[in-house]
Parts: sequence; C-alpha cells; structure tokens
Amino acid sequence: MADKVLMKGNEAIAEAALIAGCRHYFGYPITPQTEVAAYMAKRMPKIGGTFLQAESEIAAINMVYGVASAGYRVMTSSSSPGISLKGEGLSYLAGADLPALVVNVQRGGPGLGGIQPSQSDYFQATRGGGHGDYHMIVLAPASVQEMAELTVKGFELADKYRMTSMILADGTMGQMMEPVALDLDVQPAPEKPWATTGTKMAREHNIINSLSLVPEELEKFNFDRYERYKKVEENETRWEEYMMDDAEICIAAFGIAARVSKNAINQARKEGIKVGMIRPITLWPFPKAPFLASTAHVKQYISVELSMGQMIEDVRLATECKAPCTLVNRAGGMIPSPEQVLEAIRKANQNGGNN
Repeated sequence: MADKVLMKGNEAIAEAALIAGCRHYFGYPITPQTEVAAYMAKRMPKIGGTFLQAESEIAAINMVYGVASAGYRVMTSSSSPGISLKGEGLSYLAGADLPALVVNVQRGGPGLGGIQPSQSDYFQATRGGGHGDYHMIVLAPASVQEMAELTVKGFELADKYRMTSMILADGTMGQMMEPVALDLDVQPAPEKPWATTGTKMAREHNIINSLSLVPEELEKFNFDRYERYKKVEENETRWEEYMMDDAEICIAAFGIAARVSKNAINQARKEGIKVGMIRPITLWPFPKAPFLASTAHVKQYISVELSMGQMIEDVRLATECKAPCTLVNRAGGMIPSPEQVLEAIRKANQNGGNN
C-alpha cells in the first residue's frame, strides 16, 4: 500500500496534474479553487513548468488554447463565475478539437453568489459550457482521492478523444482534507501529429482553427465530432452502484451529495428499507444504461442535489420516466443533511413508490 499524504482536494488536483505531465497552467484566483493556482505557482517553477496568473479568466482560457495547439498537456481552473467568462474559449477549444483540462470548483450562484459549495453549474458543464454543438467530458469526484485520480484520467481522455475534459467539483470537495495516495497510474501523452510544432521543412503546415465559412464543411465537422462523442459514450461512461442489487428506491447523487446520501442509505437499510444509489462519475456522458436497467426493480428515484434540480432531468431521461423521480435539494451554498435524505427515503418507502 502506497503512503498517503493529507491534502486538500484542490491541492490533490494540482499535484495530480503535475504527475500527469502537465507543465503549463494559466488561471486567475477565485474562491473556492484558489489553492489550485497557489499550489501551481509554488511547484511549477521548481520542475521547469510555466505558471502564469493571467489578467483575466478570458485571457487564461485563450492561453490554454495556444498551448493545447502546440500539443502540450495544459490546464486551467476557476469557479463558477470564472468558468462563465471562459465559455467562449471553451467553445473555441471544442471547435478546434483541442485537448485540455478545465477545473470548476463550484460556488453558489447565479451571479457572484457566494463562496460556499454548490452543484448548480451542472447544466452549463453537461450541455457544453459555451455556444454551438459540442460536449466536454465531465468528471465528478466524490473524494480527495478521486480529485487526484480523475485529474489524471481527464488529461488522458482529453488526449484520446481530442476534446476538453472538465473536473466538476463542488466547493466542499475542493476544500476538504483527506489522505490521498499519489502513486497514480499515468498513461504518457500520445503523439500529436496535428499539433503546431513547427514543420522543420518535413511536412505540410498544421492549422488550428475553429472558423469554417463553408456551411457544408462546418456541417461535416459537426457530424464527425458527434461520431467521436458516440465512442466516448460507448467506452468512457463511469458510475458507482451502492447497494443496488435489491433496491426498490434509488438515490441519484454525485460529489458531496453522494457522500451525504450514503450515510442516509446505511441508516435506511438498518430500518429495513431497500434503498441504494447510482453515483454518476461521468456527468457527461451520463450513465444512462445502469439507470435504465435499474427500472426493472426500482419503484422510485430520488435525485439529491446542491441545486434547484438539474441532474434530475437526466435521471428522468435515463429511466424513461418508468418510475417517479423526486428532488431532495439545498441551494445557494447549503448542503442537504443525511437526515433530510433519510426522511425522503422513508416517505418514498411509505408511498410504495408513488408520489
């Protein structure tokens, strides 16, 4: 067993990025993710990397575009309002088919909101984050260990499919401290023959661009991109099932909401209630298959969220509305308690799966 180090979630992301081979970081401070930038500012110069606090979030995401074009593993991080400012750049990255890792440690909103944890950027992340037809791979850690592991996986998936990966963590995940093992399995970055590395008179010029003024060509680019997205859905969807073998009530939750829900599930099981959980680890692609399969024995679904109800729409789509799905939520930086979730489980059990 590898030695473990006590780290904040934000620090685990930063260290894992370095382990994954990231040597370029561009960002701008905003709570509750500022420790990512602070950690990079300390470590990058010591290993020959580049840390730059950009003049704005908009500048940072465009610096990411430039380094990704040259074929290097590159990363930026921010929190909710900052990610909104990066939205145009995220769309440009998608339009140019560039791999990069973006970290969003969410805070309450809308607007400037507050600095407490939230999951209210779910729609923004899973529906693209900017304009146009595109997706990002969205990874949702539920522990500091997963903050590290999914950071490495995010870089690898970005390179494999030439698309942006996002770590979507709530503020609790970024700020909490847990032991983490850093003996991470890392696949080296692949060759990138499309990168703008200089031709040395040995090949034709590579052009990185998201502009296409011929409608037929732009349509083909979009269709081809979505064929790649299908492969991501087929091969890279991730989830955790907890006590689902005989479950008649299913909790859907990610991040800190999933950890809270596990405590409620454990207590409900002691009371004889058959309840389990499906925890999406990839929010996009969403784990539709296990949710649909569970409808064979689940009578009711409960979506536990730190938002006004966003993931619940994907749960209903995935289950084809074959059983009712209700929402247990807090918003604005508040976190549902195990007691709140437990009460919803008891109510669902009493109703026998009916609202």
